[in-house]
Amino acid sequence: MIIAIGCDHAGYAYKDSIRDMLAKAGHEVLDQGTNGPESVDYPDFAHAVSRLVESGKANLGIVICGSGNGVAMSANKHAGIRAALAWTEEIAQLGRSHNNANVLAIPARFVSLRRARAMVRTFLETPFEGGRHARRADRIVC
Repeated sequence: MIIAIGCDHAGYAYKDSIRDMLAKAGHEVLDQGTNGPESVDYPDFAHAVSRLVESGKANLGIVICGSGNGVAMSANKHAGIRAALAWTEEIAQLGRSHNNANVLAIPARFVSLRRARAMVRTFLETPFEGGRHARRADRIVC
């Protein structure tokens, strides 16, 4: 699987750990930055990840910032992107299984790295259920 990942300064340590975990599991990871603690603008990185998913160059995306809200809002501006903000594995699972989310937004200041990594694994392993959920997910697009 090809996974795009990006973050702002609040999420770069999580991004690096998750990127390495994904690569070790055999995924191709498209790292869109940032790569340090210097203050940056989160939309730039969320848009870079979203463009890769939107174009089909990546199967799924992961975006990380302090609250997860900014990157989720930025990602969801893209047609065809369904970014799910998650703070537990169950929320990540429901984002995939019920909403067909293709981008996971992680709030680095509110979850541990261990939980973030577990959410990523759950997100990647969970298929979309389809059925009644497909009808609803299809209605998300305006």
